[in-house]
Amino acid sequence: MLHTPDRDSHDHPDSPDKEDESGQRLRTIFISDIHLGTAGCQAEELLEFLKTYRCDYLYLVGDIVDGWQLRRRWFWPQSHNDVVQKLLRRARKGCKVIFVPGNHDEFARGFVGHQFGGIEVREDAVHTTADGRTLWVTHGDYFDGVIQCAKWLAYLGDNAYEFTLKLNRYLNGLRARLGLPYWSLSAYLKQKVKTALNYVMDFEVAVAQEARSRGHDGVVCGHIHRAEMRDIQGTLYCNDGDWVESRTALVEHMDGRLELLHWDTVCSARTANLAVAPETVTPLSSNGSRIRS
Repeated sequence: MLHTPDRDSHDHPDSPDKEDESGQRLRTIFISDIHLGTAGCQAEELLEFLKTYRCDYLYLVGDIVDGWQLRRRWFWPQSHNDVVQKLLRRARKGCKVIFVPGNHDEFARGFVGHQFGGIEVREDAVHTTADGRTLWVTHGDYFDGVIQCAKWLAYLGDNAYEFTLKLNRYLNGLRARLGLPYWSLSAYLKQKVKTALNYVMDFEVAVAQEARSRGHDGVVCGHIHRAEMRDIQGTLYCNDGDWVESRTALVEHMDGRLELLHWDTVCSARTANLAVAPETVTPLSSNGSRIRS
């Protein structure tokens, strides 16, 4: 028997997303940090991902639209319209779509409690997996000391990040002409910064602790563009990554099993005509034993 999300979801949809019947069916998809409105947004890849996987529940975990960048310079190609239309179509076809705004689309927090085209806007959400675990869903920016304590520093960091993405696109254009695979400079630099500075007051631990204090088994967040699923002091921490660099999503299978899906891995498997399942990360409990995932 499937357990539905409690206060944040209604009954299991009678008619799940029908538009891509040939796609693999999942119970739930969590995606965040798409950053529509920026040149770095991987809109075409996201559209292909959404065509490949259909689901009963779709959580948009913040930074779907990049209001910060759009206020500076308008950038909205047709592919970004196509993503919005795809999400609206999912909702019309019976998929339960919940939007939890982040810091880059914080303007949407003024519409919490409302629906737009069948998409519900929530401050946060609680999702119950098919095997009965509760997951707190939040973008995560409230736990970022840079965002909360010095917002102007966050804007400065965002400008630097945009420059890095432009440099990254240039370098990968050269790599493509040389026949070399894609490599993310910004992700590499971010990993080095995180290692050196413990990434701003240990974001991951703070989010997991808050989920535990709320009585939940785990948390799903985004914000830091770092896909991960691991146990933190007995709480399942899940970050679904982003669609700017890593092109990742957190997915729940019909039996409640959670997986981190790396779209690049799926595409590589397709190219090689190999039937390779998405990467699964099995987190460890505090005593070193495997926990359910």
